[in-house]
Amino acid sequence: MTRARQDRVIALLARDGEWVTAATLADALGVTPRSIRSYVTAINARLADVDPIESGPFGYRIDSATVASLRNVAPDASTPRDRLHALVRALLDAEDGIDVYATAAALFVSEATLEGDVARVRALLAGAGLTLERSGSILRLRGPEEAQRRLLSRLVHDEMDAGALGTPLLRRSLAAEYVDPDALAAFKDDLVGELAAHGFYINEYAITDVLLHVAIAVDRTRRRRVITDAPDEDESPGIDSGVAEIVGRLSEDRFGVELGLADRRHLATLLQTRVVAPADEGGDQREMLEPDVESAVRDAVSRAVDEFGVDLDHEDFVLRLALHVQNLRHRSRVGAWSRNPLTRSIKSSYPMIFEVAVFLALQLQERLALELHDDELAYIAMHVGGRLERSRRADAIVTATIVCPGYYELHELLRSSVDRSLGRAIEVVTVDTRADPDWSAISTDLVLTTIAPPEASDRIVRVQPFLTEGDVDRVAAAAARVRRGRRLARLRGELEQYFDAAAFVRGLDSAESEEAIIRRLGEPLVRASVIDEDYIERTIERERLSSTAFTDSLAVPHALTMTATRTAISIAVSEQSVPWGDSRVHVVALVAFSEGDRAAFQTVFEQLVEVFSERESVQRILRRGVTFAAFLDELVAVIDG
Repeated sequence: MTRARQDRVIALLARDGEWVTAATLADALGVTPRSIRSYVTAINARLADVDPIESGPFGYRIDSATVASLRNVAPDASTPRDRLHALVRALLDAEDGIDVYATAAALFVSEATLEGDVARVRALLAGAGLTLERSGSILRLRGPEEAQRRLLSRLVHDEMDAGALGTPLLRRSLAAEYVDPDALAAFKDDLVGELAAHGFYINEYAITDVLLHVAIAVDRTRRRRVITDAPDEDESPGIDSGVAEIVGRLSEDRFGVELGLADRRHLATLLQTRVVAPADEGGDQREMLEPDVESAVRDAVSRAVDEFGVDLDHEDFVLRLALHVQNLRHRSRVGAWSRNPLTRSIKSSYPMIFEVAVFLALQLQERLALELHDDELAYIAMHVGGRLERSRRADAIVTATIVCPGYYELHELLRSSVDRSLGRAIEVVTVDTRADPDWSAISTDLVLTTIAPPEASDRIVRVQPFLTEGDVDRVAAAAARVRRGRRLARLRGELEQYFDAAAFVRGLDSAESEEAIIRRLGEPLVRASVIDEDYIERTIERERLSSTAFTDSLAVPHALTMTATRTAISIAVSEQSVPWGDSRVHVVALVAFSEGDRAAFQTVFEQLVEVFSERESVQRILRRGVTFAAFLDELVAVIDG
């Protein structure tokens, strides 16, 4: 646990890149500031010639250049997790087993300590298709080679931070003499090139995970630990034989290892269910789909359109999502999950999109008997976000008027430059070429003018007749302010309408469970006849599917159906953080949405998350929001900037 917490400190400091106080870090980990100081000391001790974490009056800050080095320092078997990993790797490597007493001596621990570690190994193997046999002092790992490889993959993933799989980590987790990092990098380049040439889209986010399996296959084959071929088995259904051929040929070229048929099929299956998708559109994709998968996806998308009012009902989106779900079902059957390094950022930056993905996943889970994790939900969210980005609402466009007194084609050149440089940010609807325009009559969001206005205004941006890079930056910033102002103005009005003093809680007990807090926040809404007890149960069910801790400070539990009599928010604010999922939060907002407030769903949901993503805003609200009135005042003040 200690090593895991040290890694969490590294991740928090690396993510922010700024000074972070010991109190903030302690709160995020649920420990004391004194513990943070000890973690920092231990982290700095990992590298002999430099202290990667700098301490000062403002807290701690990490040197980004040393982050990768820290994560790749080999475990020293001084913690239970590191000893567990060392013990499992030894069992995986030794076909004839290991001696308990010799292993204890090698790890510099007592035999009693190692016996405790052996018990933890047995717990780790539960449900993995492997067993631990003991004969006197000899321990042996028993089970199929496929299960042993999955266990090795699990160890490597457990040692990674946020999906940062690097070749030094592979060298440490596997046998370095069998897996040359340069050969692995060359293998990847060749593989991506050949797959693209064969007409496949490449998922770069998942390919490093498949490279891990390639390295494992090479390592185990070198040790003569191979997957047994089924002699009467034809080519695996749905697997492109050309992909298997590419994998086999490149393994021999780059590693000098001839993989068996079962290994080639296994790696081809991983590639086709995680990394590649056919580039063919329309009918060709549909021919590859299983009818029950296509039907389930179409129904789920239709229900999401009705429930959230989002524009997802497009044939290309349905087909691509269905193909992804079909691959997901295959992964679910064999317990081979895809990691997604963007999961955390997608969840915190696009909560509405993630919520639509959760809704879709719930429908598909029931129809197709899928088991889903946050990384898989994030991939569904990427599909959803891609579709919604293509059909953004018109109100996201910022309108502008250009004021440029006529002189030959000067105004035309300026408009052309604005369209070319800022076309995605603003829409020019009017060009005024008079030297004395009626400024009060200009109603667009922005005014881009080459002449001085009678008075300054945030919506008026002075530009040069020949647009400069500085002009472009200032106009883009002004457009961003307009869009943010729109969102926050809607949010301010809606928050004042949806919050209620009777549904405000100051302070939470860290011993309270998520379910207990949800029930506590739900009580005033039930008393007000906004929701019923069934809504609370469905909120708890939604929480079990995926944590609603969308930032390091905020959780937003809610049900997936909009059955409240009116939209209302019951909120708890606590200076002491409480555990929520894998995070710790200071604010829990139970949101009950009604059928008639779908538009409010996106505004409230996304902007509430945005406000509580900013550390300074959170601290201000926590310090000053001691009563409901004070909380609302501070929240509105933060929104107003």
